[in-house]
Amino acid sequence: MIYPLPAVLVTCGTMENSNMLTVAWTGTICSDPAMCYISVRPERYSYPMITERMEFTINLTTEAMARATDWCGVRSGRDYDKWKETGLTPEPGVAVGCPHIKESPMSIECRVKEIIRLGSHDMMIAEVLDVLADEALIDPETGKFELEKAGLLNYSHGNYYTQGEHVGRFGWTVKKK
Repeated sequence: MIYPLPAVLVTCGTMENSNMLTVAWTGTICSDPAMCYISVRPERYSYPMITERMEFTINLTTEAMARATDWCGVRSGRDYDKWKETGLTPEPGVAVGCPHIKESPMSIECRVKEIIRLGSHDMMIAEVLDVLADEALIDPETGKFELEKAGLLNYSHGNYYTQGEHVGRFGWTVKKK
């Protein structure tokens, strides 16, 4: 298995009828056009919400959101109002009809392009429509998201971890002095 993975909260549905679910099977799959994926079990409460509207939002999580992230992964929206139970705040989407999470440092709004049935999970390949980032985490000089300041949450073999120390930058091993 390939670990660690980001522990994200995926939001779906509408502002009037939405849910969030914890997903660790997620990642980037293309840069031009920007595309990503999530893998979801068809029996999950959120599955038809996603497949009916063909959209979702990936919300990155932080150490401060760890309890809510875990709770949303072990409880079903069939039985609980996850917004009420976790205290997280739904905000209207910009490019999609589903909400994003106000407390998330970055939310990635997506439109499903293809669903691949794989076995226990279906992979939903999606185009990125918009990226909503906490302005406090954007470097004013470079305009880049300051990942190291976000305190992102990772998942590995049943455990949650915060992001590690910076080791190097892409190409640093061959960069001329």
